[in-house]
Amino acid sequence: MAIVNTRKAAIVGCGFVGSASAFALMESGLFSELVLIDYDHAKAEGEALDISHGLPFAKPMKIYAGDYIDLADAAIIIVTAGAGQKPGETRLDLVKKNVGIFKSVIPQIAEYNRDAIMLIVANPVDILTYTAIKLSGYPEGKVFGSGTVLDTARFKYLLGEHLGVDNRSVHAFIIGEHGDSEIAAWSSANVSGIPIDSFCEMRGHFRHEESMIKIAETVKNSAYEIIEKKKATYYGIAMSVRRICEAIVRDEKSIMPVSSMQKGNYGIKDVALSMPAIVGKNGVETLVPIELNAEEREALRKSADTLTKVIKGVL
Repeated sequence: MAIVNTRKAAIVGCGFVGSASAFALMESGLFSELVLIDYDHAKAEGEALDISHGLPFAKPMKIYAGDYIDLADAAIIIVTAGAGQKPGETRLDLVKKNVGIFKSVIPQIAEYNRDAIMLIVANPVDILTYTAIKLSGYPEGKVFGSGTVLDTARFKYLLGEHLGVDNRSVHAFIIGEHGDSEIAAWSSANVSGIPIDSFCEMRGHFRHEESMIKIAETVKNSAYEIIEKKKATYYGIAMSVRRICEAIVRDEKSIMPVSSMQKGNYGIKDVALSMPAIVGKNGVETLVPIELNAEEREALRKSADTLTKVIKGVL
C-alpha cells in the first residue's frame, strides 16, 4: 500500500465544475496541495495561476497543473472530466460521451494511484460512478459520486424558504438517481425532529400534497433552469464537493446521500445510486437505511431499473 499525503487532493477536469471546485477547496483550508489535470494542460495552468493569486487572502498551499503521475500520493481524486450538459439535454443524454471519456481517464488514474478515495462528480454521476468502480479496480467503498448531495441541499433550501426556518434545521433527503427519476423522501423528512407535515401546519401551511409536488419538481428541474439561464451549473456542486471532502479529511462520519454501489437494500443491487451513507476517511463506510413508504420504495426501485438499463447499454 502506497503512502498517500492526506493533505493533497487532485482534480481531473478543469471545466466550470472542476475550476469552481478548486476555488472552493482553496478557500476551505482543507489541503496544503492541490494538483489540477486536464487534457488541455494550458487550461489547467491558467486555472491554477488564477486561483493561486488569491492565496495571500487564504491559507498557504501549493496549487499547480500536473499530469497523471502527479496523482501518485493524492488522498482524494475528484473526477469532473466530461462533456457538460447543454440546454434541453438530460443528464442521461451525456452517457455515451462521458463513459467514453472515463474509459480513457479512469485507467490512467488507477495506473498511478490505487489507494486514494475517488470522488466522481461528472454527469450522469450514477452511471459514471458505476463505470469508475468497474474500470478502476478500487474497493467499492472508495469510489463514490457526489450523487444527490446538491439535490438534497436544494431540497433543504426550498423547504427552509417555504417554512420560514433555517434550512440547516431541515433534515430531508433526495434519493435515487441524480436526475429525472430522483425521489424526495418525504416520509422521513423533519424539521429538528418534528415531522414535516406537523411543522408545516405549525407555520400555517395546510395544502401539503400540492406543496410537496411543487417543491420536488422545483428541485428536480433546478439544474435545467440554471443551465437555461446561464449555460452551466457549478457553484452549488463546488460547495458540495468541498463538503464531501471535509467529511473525508476530518473523518466526520457524516451522513450524506452520495452515489455508491448498492448491496441489496430495498431489493436493489449492482447499481450505483444515492442513498444516505456514512462518509469518513475510508470513503463510504456503510449505507444508512431510512424510513420509506411503499410508494417511495417502488419509485426507488424504478429509479434503479432506469439506471440499470442504461448501464447495460454502454458497458
